[in-house]
Amino acid sequence: MNPFTAAAQTEAPPTESASTRIQARQPDRAQLERRFESVGTLIEKSTAANQIESSGEAAAIEKRNSAKELYGKAKAAFEAGDLANASALLSSASKTMFDAARLAAPESVTSKKVETDYKNKLESVRALLSAQKRIATEKSNVKESQESSKQIESLIAEAERKAAAGQFPSARTTLEQAYLLAKASVSSMRSGDTLVRSLNFATKEEEYHYEIDRNETHKMLVKVLLEDKLGDAPMSPRVTEFLTSAGALRGEAEAAASRKDFEAGIKLLEQSTSELVKAIRSAGIYIPG
Repeated sequence: MNPFTAAAQTEAPPTESASTRIQARQPDRAQLERRFESVGTLIEKSTAANQIESSGEAAAIEKRNSAKELYGKAKAAFEAGDLANASALLSSASKTMFDAARLAAPESVTSKKVETDYKNKLESVRALLSAQKRIATEKSNVKESQESSKQIESLIAEAERKAAAGQFPSARTTLEQAYLLAKASVSSMRSGDTLVRSLNFATKEEEYHYEIDRNETHKMLVKVLLEDKLGDAPMSPRVTEFLTSAGALRGEAEAAASRKDFEAGIKLLEQSTSELVKAIRSAGIYIPG
């Protein structure tokens, strides 16, 4: 036998390079499906997606559209069984979307949006305060309503001081407190008005959903006003008792509504909201109800 031929026959195969091994390795199909779900959420439903839409930045919107195109190509590759290409396209789509988000949030755009949000909220709070004062003139508990108006006006003044100092995020938070207080005040004054109800609610189900919204407003008030007032201090047993009762009544109301007994649900929600009002008042924050 030719020694060269023998040597060739016994020679070990060439070592496979790292890049060859990576290319030969197919992505896991199940893992890729999970990535499709997360990247799809990033592009369509995430905070970044909302930020891009609200920014109005043309470059950011164009980048996001590119991410959508890459995502679509990745889907097509996946359905064709080309998992390696689908994985690479999916990575590109994700990176492009993050680039779009960065373009949508430069410092100047963010600052302007914060200031605009503050001004829009201030207008809403003033409109609600005006409505609160107008309704108060038609009610017998004018003194109680005036106390609530003073608190709202005090919060507005505090927010305006913060805004004047350029502290728009903090001012916006204070306005949110004023907004919820005004909204709860208006809904509390109107809750016992049968005339308003007969005009506004076509069905008991519609009235039930109104009461759900009213109850939710008071729950949010507990969070943004009561917790802010107490800080890290524990709630008093009395406040805790009111909140526990309110939660139980809300649960009963939802159970009644699930049985289509909206009339019972309305009554239970009114009781739940009344307990929330007591909790807020017991912490020294006045609200009609």
